[in-house]
Amino acid sequence: MPPLQFWKPGTAGPGSTLDREAETEGSLLSGPLNNNLNASLSLASQRTRLPIYKHREKLLYCVEKYGCVIVVGQTGCGKSTQLPQYLKEANWASENHVIACTQPRRVAATTVAARVAEEVGSVLGDEVGYSIRFEDLSSPTRTRIKYLTDGMLFRETMVDPLLSRYSVIMIDEAHERSAYTDLLLGLLKKMRRKRPELRIIISSATIDAEDFLEYFNSNADGDDRSQDDAIILSLEGRTFPVQTAYLETPSPNYVEAAVQAVFDIHMKEPKGDILVFLTGREEIEECCQEIADRSLTLPKMAPRILPLPLHAGLPTEDQQVVFEPAGRDTRKVIVATNIAEASVTIEGIVYVVDCGHVKIKTYNPRTGMDVLTVTPCSVASANQRSGRAGRTQPGKSYRLFPQSAITSGLMPPTTPPELVRSDISLFVLQLKALGVDNVLRFDWMDSPPSEMMIRAMEFLYSLKAIDDSGRLTKPLGTSMAEVPVDPMMAAILLNSHNFKCGEEILTIAAMTSVQNVFVFGEGAAGAMGEIERRKFTAEEGDHLTLLNAYNAFVRYGRQSPKWCASHKLNYKALLRAVSIRKQLGKYLERFNIPVESCEGDAKRLRKCLVTGYFKNAARMLPDGTYRSVRENALLHVHPSSVLFTRTPSTNWVIYHEVIETTKSFIRDLTVIEQDWLVESAPHYYTFRGGKFKPE
Repeated sequence: MPPLQFWKPGTAGPGSTLDREAETEGSLLSGPLNNNLNASLSLASQRTRLPIYKHREKLLYCVEKYGCVIVVGQTGCGKSTQLPQYLKEANWASENHVIACTQPRRVAATTVAARVAEEVGSVLGDEVGYSIRFEDLSSPTRTRIKYLTDGMLFRETMVDPLLSRYSVIMIDEAHERSAYTDLLLGLLKKMRRKRPELRIIISSATIDAEDFLEYFNSNADGDDRSQDDAIILSLEGRTFPVQTAYLETPSPNYVEAAVQAVFDIHMKEPKGDILVFLTGREEIEECCQEIADRSLTLPKMAPRILPLPLHAGLPTEDQQVVFEPAGRDTRKVIVATNIAEASVTIEGIVYVVDCGHVKIKTYNPRTGMDVLTVTPCSVASANQRSGRAGRTQPGKSYRLFPQSAITSGLMPPTTPPELVRSDISLFVLQLKALGVDNVLRFDWMDSPPSEMMIRAMEFLYSLKAIDDSGRLTKPLGTSMAEVPVDPMMAAILLNSHNFKCGEEILTIAAMTSVQNVFVFGEGAAGAMGEIERRKFTAEEGDHLTLLNAYNAFVRYGRQSPKWCASHKLNYKALLRAVSIRKQLGKYLERFNIPVESCEGDAKRLRKCLVTGYFKNAARMLPDGTYRSVRENALLHVHPSSVLFTRTPSTNWVIYHEVIETTKSFIRDLTVIEQDWLVESAPHYYTFRGGKFKPE
């Protein structure tokens, strides 16, 4: 395959749309980069060299004077790591107060916390700590700077509605507009009415700052600027320059183009690791395999090339591998989803290859299904990705799309907020647990569509989480809001005592919270993985198969990674499942729910699963496909399911989730009886004339 032709904005590339503002950057491929600029600098020296340092006094003044400060600064300027430290140095963490900084992803929360702990000179978990789902490395008495996912901070409001232990709360990477970010923004706005001393910082490199200013500024009319309690602060400068190049014409296969770009860089460019952005796990695995295969054909004198995946499905330990330095004469190629897009600094990254697409989840309230579709990423996301190359030294960004994709409007300016494109059942449940009974009147920054709100209320009523008047039921509804799993699995856990199968349901809940329990390879390795899985397979479906795998692991493989490897089980994923199960068990203990075993009675266990998964019910058609019971949507069994090659004993199943790729695939299936659906959810289904009818 011939080398890809990139054209840098500002040069006379054939057919390119010129960006004259970039003309002064010079030729993209000219001259080596200063790859070791930071090598000899101490941590203190590096801190003073960051662009944010010269704005330190201005930032602290604004935080002192205004209730909400909206900070806009280039990627790599030091917002995430330095601002919390400045606040601590200015005594905002005195009197046992804590400075919180939220991140939309757990990998960002853990890595930024580790960096700040190093700069502060503290052991991670002491003065600087973090909190992510099912993992808390912080001290309730000693931690002064705490990094946590926005979902974890939202959960803290259920225990402390005013977040009284926090003096400053920084919402980082606000441009991503995750569901919990938006919920937090609404709650923080309410909190400031009761706690005017609380300070809020909204930060990002690419947010629409005016929208946030209008939302938080109580002096909406702006008659007297001295009464403003919100301000925008723009930080000039970035740490290192990033040069950008575009493809002249769109590529028909961006995965193949990404592989080609990697080898073009590897053979022509100076030292420096490469970060490749793709959309999902399958593409990442394909790209890593192709890079590994092609690296075998490199000349003997060429440096080695080491492809590493990075996506949310990897265990935390495997994600951390990408932050370790490569060996001698080795160039790392990290192939990632947008998990690496924000607040993640991977030392040594000099080159970014951006496919220009993202996999985004959209909820269809008419079919009741989440659909994962690959779409062009936003301009804000593309800029965030390019910024990964300029964190520790000058970098270059190769975009696998023409510049006209931006100028023509094919790529949207920003990503739509998650709340307007998601199933909001969980968020409505949690808002009600916080005392927001009328969720329609909640101060949303962008209100969810009314149809999604109606579907969420209907589903929560069917789960018996809310009553006829829309209020949270006690104790079921309030307990469901506290358990850190989705409402369906929370209902199953809390109903388990009725079926005397709590032991087994705890295991299934933990196993469905981790990914890639079974290790499948390609070709012969994949066939061997399937043979090994059959040793654990239950005819009733995937949930009981996961239960069998967990029980075997606890009995034989907990102390033996070799046993797991020989049986094609993911040792680290199963260890994480053990930890999650233990934590979920503490919730049942706190709610005084007895945990018993069904003693092998699969019928009781499957009936219990239906009490939560009744919405995800489907019936099999003669051709082997399925139709969702309520919406009649066409579904296909995912190849990873044990029922992919088996005919179930009945035509009815429940499933854990739908994945939309080329078709709508259902994963984690369990065979059920038809009449269990009406027994479990009479308000959701009725059975008339031999057919299910929506109530």
